[in-house]
Amino acid sequence: MEASGCYQGHNGHAGRKTSCRSHCRPTASGKSGLALRLAEQIGGVIVNADSAQIYRDLPILSAAPRPEETARAEHRLYAVRDGADPCSAAEWAQMAKREISHIHAISKVPILVGGTGLYLRTLLDGIAPVPAIDPEIRRLVRDASVAKNREKLAALDPVAAGRLKATDTTRIARALEVVLSTKITLAEWQQRREGGISHAISLAPIILLPPREWLYRRCDERFSEMVDRGAAAEVRSLLARNLDPALPVMRAIGVREIAGWLKGDVTRDEAIASGQQATRRYAKRQYTWFAHQPPEAWPRFREPFEGKSIEAALALLGSKP
Repeated sequence: MEASGCYQGHNGHAGRKTSCRSHCRPTASGKSGLALRLAEQIGGVIVNADSAQIYRDLPILSAAPRPEETARAEHRLYAVRDGADPCSAAEWAQMAKREISHIHAISKVPILVGGTGLYLRTLLDGIAPVPAIDPEIRRLVRDASVAKNREKLAALDPVAAGRLKATDTTRIARALEVVLSTKITLAEWQQRREGGISHAISLAPIILLPPREWLYRRCDERFSEMVDRGAAAEVRSLLARNLDPALPVMRAIGVREIAGWLKGDVTRDEAIASGQQATRRYAKRQYTWFAHQPPEAWPRFREPFEGKSIEAALALLGSKP
């Protein structure tokens, strides 16, 4: 399922920062419509910042732009990776930097659209330069129980151990392998982030946080529409490839739910209900992230995103770069 957000930037003069406008929001909140209107007003080029829409396998289920939308404005970094080739946040950030530079070079405005928080944070703030983990240390950590790893982490990095949930297997293992392999905590590495572009741009952001009930209703309506439009055929084709179930494309919202229907484990209505619930849960997590993680100075737009509210959001962004 799609996430939401948009970052807009344009060329500055030599020695000056480039400026950017941005809007972010949870899934199903209508970001694509705002991005298109903005692109048409300022001559912008839309750049994907959604971790599902980067893959070409699930155009319907990931809510990728339709042909009538791509005809209205140029879109980049959509459907550029095969699902068998996972894309990390660092890889996406490098691709996005290249696209942004190219768009600036042709005197157009890049508008980053998507709400994958890790992607956006990596692009703006950079990534921690953690060295490669010793393979033997990684093996020992990954083979140990989460309880044993947490016990070791408490001795070596008590701050991380106290912050992470006792059941968070992945994050506990990551924090432990980093401190064991590098003798430096993950938090210390993260303070050394490098490669971000926030120092080189000026943002004019907006975070879209419509009423939750309105948002959840949109989630339900959209997932049902996706099934009507042929999402099951996408999942059927994906399953036929026998890809690693741990790949991001295989864990996209709706894949597991529709796969259960295709296998005869649940009915069509049950699959839709499960997919709607999974979408709402994802939207809730995104809502919480965008409400609290971006800087407080970024304005929060809390109206239902429809009708005249689109104009109000555009006014906050400004119609000219």
